[in-house]
Amino acid sequence: MGIELPLFIDYLKEDKNASESTVSSYQRDLRRLDKYLAEHGIDDVQSVTATNLNSYVLYLERQGLSTATVSRNVASMKAFFHYACRKHKIENDPTETIKAPHIEKKMPDILSKEETVRLLEQPAGDSPKELRDRAMLELLYATGVRVTELISLEIPDVQLGMNYIVCRDAGKERVIPFGENARRSLERYLRSGRDALLKGQESSYLFVNCSGKMMSRQGFWKLIKQYASRAGIVADITPHTLRHSFAAHLVQNGADLKAVQEMLGHSDIATTQVYLNMNVERVRSVYREAHPRR
Repeated sequence: MGIELPLFIDYLKEDKNASESTVSSYQRDLRRLDKYLAEHGIDDVQSVTATNLNSYVLYLERQGLSTATVSRNVASMKAFFHYACRKHKIENDPTETIKAPHIEKKMPDILSKEETVRLLEQPAGDSPKELRDRAMLELLYATGVRVTELISLEIPDVQLGMNYIVCRDAGKERVIPFGENARRSLERYLRSGRDALLKGQESSYLFVNCSGKMMSRQGFWKLIKQYASRAGIVADITPHTLRHSFAAHLVQNGADLKAVQEMLGHSDIATTQVYLNMNVERVRSVYREAHPRR
């Protein structure tokens, strides 16, 4: 199967315009499958059967992987074998009868507005690193962009005079506004932080690390953990928590769901609907606690 994988990855990038994160997930999942099949003496895509794949799904479950992870692996294998069938590399699709485990939909973890403010105020110093970190946190919460989009921003993507950024993902482009707090933090970083981090180097990226290179997802993940700990936030937050909080707080304050969908870059409004459901549940909770005849 391994010899077919590079062609499939090219197909995802060139024909399907899949995002980098999608391509990375498929690649990781399918390499894991490839290794499993090889260990069971199967190294030819035409020899893979539904029984092999069902056994693999059971193997993943026995490894203690979450239902969501197993389900994503099933989606990856289905995409690959569907592609192989369409390209006539195999006669029948062995994934047709493979069922993904049912995923219980859970509400995303979000910060309260007070926790969000505490987090954003942690990088309060004037060092180049703290100026950068404050600008990154403020912009992430102000726009709800994905971390990959945040660290991929280039200088021309930011319009400080008009308070908006341009994000590009999988060939799509969207314009997202931001507020005055994010603008002031960005101005301070650009005025007093970025050049000091670059140390005379050239870079088109808006945010750079202490070596003047592009920020990494892992680097940003570490700094948000540190600032959350400093802010006394007990929840195990990730960079995506700020994206969820951005959307949930907008909806709580009456933002139009369609506008939130566009800012988040969701292709299906059903994905955005979860934030409306969260808001409805919050209103119910307030009612139950406060109404005298509840």
